Amino acid sequence: MSNGGYYALKKKPDRTLDEDRLRRISYLVGIFKALNILYSEKLADQWIQLSNKNRIFGGRTPLSYMIRGGLPAFQTVRRLLDARRGGH
Repeated sequence: MSNGGYYALKKKPDRTLDEDRLRRISYLVGIFKALNILYSEKLADQWIQLSNKNRIFGGRTPLSYMIRGGLPAFQTVRRLLDARRGGH
C-alpha cells in the first residue's frame, strides 16, 4: 500500500479494502504468526530479510521473493511456514 493509500484509509477507516489487499494482509499476519511460533523474537523479526538457502528462495531473501512473486509468492511463504510449524 502506498503512503497515499494508507493516509486515505486512515482518514476514512470505514472504507472497504479490496480482496487483493485483504488477502495480502491475511498472508502477512499468518507469516508473522508462524515466524513467532517457530523462532525467537529476534530471528522472527529478521527472518524475512535474511538470505535463504531453501530452493524456493534460491539464495534470495523471502522479502525479495515475495516482492518479485506477488500474491502467489506470499501464499507459498505462508504455506512453507505453516508446514514447518505443523499447521495446515
